[in-house]
Amino acid sequence: MNLLWQDLHQCELSMAQLYDILALRNAVFIVEQSCAYQDVDGQDLVRDNRHIIGQLEDKICAYARVLTPKEETSPVVIGRVIIAPEARGLNLGYRLMEQAIASCEQYWPGRAIFLSAQAHLKNFYQRVGFTPVTAVYLEDNIPHIGMRN
Repeated sequence: MNLLWQDLHQCELSMAQLYDILALRNAVFIVEQSCAYQDVDGQDLVRDNRHIIGQLEDKICAYARVLTPKEETSPVVIGRVIIAPEARGLNLGYRLMEQAIASCEQYWPGRAIFLSAQAHLKNFYQRVGFTPVTAVYLEDNIPHIGMRN
Protein backbone atom coordinates (compact mmCIF):
# COMPACT_ATOMS: atom_id res chain seq x y z
CA MET A 1 0.00 0.00 0.00
CA ASN A 2 1.65 3.19 -1.21
CA LEU A 3 0.12 5.88 0.98
CA LEU A 4 1.18 9.49 0.41
CA TRP A 5 0.99 11.78 3.46
CA GLN A 6 0.82 15.56 3.15
CA ASP A 7 0.86 18.20 5.88
CA LEU A 8 -0.35 21.36 4.19
CA HIS A 9 -0.77 24.93 5.43
CA GLN A 10 -4.26 26.09 4.59
CA CYS A 11 -2.94 28.33 1.78
CA GLU A 12 -1.22 25.34 0.13
CA LEU A 13 -4.45 23.44 -0.49
CA SER A 14 -5.49 23.22 -4.10
CA MET A 15 -9.11 23.83 -4.99
CA ALA A 16 -9.46 20.14 -5.89
CA GLN A 17 -7.97 19.03 -2.55
CA LEU A 18 -10.29 21.31 -0.59
CA TYR A 19 -13.27 20.01 -2.58
CA ASP A 20 -12.26 16.38 -1.92
CA ILE A 21 -11.75 17.07 1.81
CA LEU A 22 -15.15 18.75 2.15
CA ALA A 23 -16.83 15.97 0.13
CA LEU A 24 -15.31 13.29 2.40
CA ARG A 25 -16.28 15.14 5.58
CA ASN A 26 -19.80 15.64 4.23
CA ALA A 27 -20.17 11.98 3.24
CA VAL A 28 -19.12 10.69 6.65
CA PHE A 29 -19.96 13.31 9.27
CA ILE A 30 -23.26 14.46 7.77
CA VAL A 31 -24.64 11.65 5.59
CA GLU A 32 -23.23 8.45 7.15
CA GLN A 33 -23.66 9.67 10.74
CA SER A 34 -27.06 11.27 9.98
CA CYS A 35 -25.97 14.51 11.63
CA ALA A 36 -27.14 17.79 10.18
CA TYR A 37 -24.52 20.35 11.21
CA GLN A 38 -22.47 23.14 9.65
CA ASP A 39 -19.21 21.41 8.68
CA VAL A 40 -17.93 24.41 6.71
CA ASP A 41 -17.29 26.47 9.82
CA GLY A 42 -14.92 29.17 8.60
CA GLN A 43 -11.86 27.41 10.07
CA ASP A 44 -10.47 25.61 7.03
CA LEU A 45 -8.75 28.56 5.37
CA VAL A 46 -7.64 30.82 8.23
CA ARG A 47 -4.51 31.57 10.24
CA ASP A 48 -1.84 28.87 10.18
CA ASN A 49 -4.27 25.96 10.22
CA ARG A 50 -2.91 22.71 8.79
CA HIS A 51 -4.51 19.89 6.84
CA ILE A 52 -3.17 16.36 7.21
CA ILE A 53 -4.03 14.29 4.17
CA GLY A 54 -3.41 10.61 3.48
CA GLN A 55 -3.87 9.72 -0.19
CA LEU A 56 -4.04 6.30 -1.76
CA GLU A 57 -4.05 6.24 -5.56
CA ASP A 58 -4.99 9.95 -5.76
CA LYS A 59 -7.97 9.51 -3.43
CA ILE A 60 -8.07 11.04 0.05
CA CYS A 61 -8.55 8.17 2.47
CA ALA A 62 -7.43 9.81 5.74
CA TYR A 63 -7.73 13.39 6.93
CA ALA A 64 -7.40 15.59 10.02
CA ARG A 65 -7.49 19.34 10.56
CA VAL A 66 -5.10 21.08 12.95
CA LEU A 67 -6.21 24.46 14.29
CA THR A 68 -3.81 27.23 15.25
CA PRO A 69 -3.92 27.97 19.00
CA LYS A 70 -6.14 30.99 19.65
CA GLU A 71 -3.97 32.40 22.44
CA GLU A 72 -0.39 32.09 23.68
CA THR A 73 -1.34 29.45 26.25
CA SER A 74 -4.11 27.70 24.29
CA PRO A 75 -3.63 24.13 23.11
CA VAL A 76 -3.40 23.11 19.48
CA VAL A 77 -6.69 21.49 18.42
CA ILE A 78 -6.94 18.42 16.22
CA GLY A 79 -10.34 17.88 14.65
CA ARG A 80 -12.30 16.50 11.72
CA VAL A 81 -10.35 13.23 12.09
CA ILE A 82 -11.69 10.88 9.43
CA ILE A 83 -10.94 7.67 7.59
CA ALA A 84 -12.83 7.11 4.33
CA PRO A 85 -15.26 4.17 4.55
CA GLU A 86 -13.39 2.18 1.89
CA ALA A 87 -10.11 2.55 3.84
CA ARG A 88 -11.39 1.43 7.23
CA GLY A 89 -9.74 -1.66 8.65
CA LEU A 90 -6.30 -0.70 7.28
CA ASN A 91 -5.17 0.78 10.65
CA LEU A 92 -4.86 4.23 9.07
CA GLY A 93 -6.31 5.90 12.16
CA TYR A 94 -3.08 5.34 14.08
CA ARG A 95 -0.95 6.54 11.19
CA LEU A 96 -3.17 9.59 10.73
CA MET A 97 -2.89 10.52 14.39
CA GLU A 98 0.91 10.08 14.27
CA GLN A 99 0.98 12.55 11.37
CA ALA A 100 -1.34 15.03 13.11
CA ILE A 101 0.58 14.91 16.39
CA ALA A 102 3.90 15.33 14.53
CA SER A 103 2.48 18.40 12.79
CA CYS A 104 1.44 19.90 16.13
CA GLU A 105 4.89 19.25 17.58
CA GLN A 106 6.64 20.70 14.53
CA TYR A 107 4.63 23.92 14.22
CA TRP A 108 3.67 24.48 17.88
CA PRO A 109 6.38 22.73 19.92
CA GLY A 110 5.68 22.24 23.61
CA ARG A 111 1.96 22.99 23.29
CA ALA A 112 -0.69 20.72 24.71
CA ILE A 113 -2.95 19.14 22.11
CA PHE A 114 -6.73 18.97 22.56
CA LEU A 115 -9.41 17.12 20.66
CA SER A 116 -13.14 16.64 21.02
CA ALA A 117 -13.50 12.91 20.40
CA GLN A 118 -16.67 11.04 19.63
CA ALA A 119 -17.13 9.20 22.92
CA HIS A 120 -17.13 5.72 21.36
CA LEU A 121 -13.55 6.42 20.15
CA LYS A 122 -12.19 7.28 23.62
CA ASN A 123 -10.12 4.07 23.87
CA PHE A 124 -8.57 4.65 20.43
CA TYR A 125 -7.44 8.15 21.41
CA GLN A 126 -6.14 6.88 24.74
CA ARG A 127 -3.95 4.41 22.84
CA VAL A 128 -2.36 7.33 20.95
CA GLY A 129 -1.62 9.27 24.14
CA PHE A 130 -4.72 11.29 24.96
CA THR A 131 -6.46 11.47 28.35
CA PRO A 132 -10.09 12.45 28.99
CA VAL A 133 -10.39 15.92 30.51
CA THR A 134 -14.17 16.39 30.39
CA ALA A 135 -17.26 14.37 31.06
CA VAL A 136 -19.17 13.09 28.04
CA TYR A 137 -21.21 15.87 26.42
CA LEU A 138 -23.41 16.22 23.36
CA GLU A 139 -22.02 17.97 20.32
CA ASP A 140 -24.45 18.03 17.41
CA ASN A 141 -26.45 15.32 19.24
CA ILE A 142 -23.46 12.92 19.23
CA PRO A 143 -21.75 12.03 22.55
CA HIS A 144 -18.23 13.52 22.67
CA ILE A 145 -15.47 13.76 25.25
CA GLY A 146 -12.72 16.35 25.53
CA MET A 147 -9.22 14.86 25.55
CA ARG A 148 -5.63 16.18 25.89
CA ASN A 149 -2.26 14.65 25.33
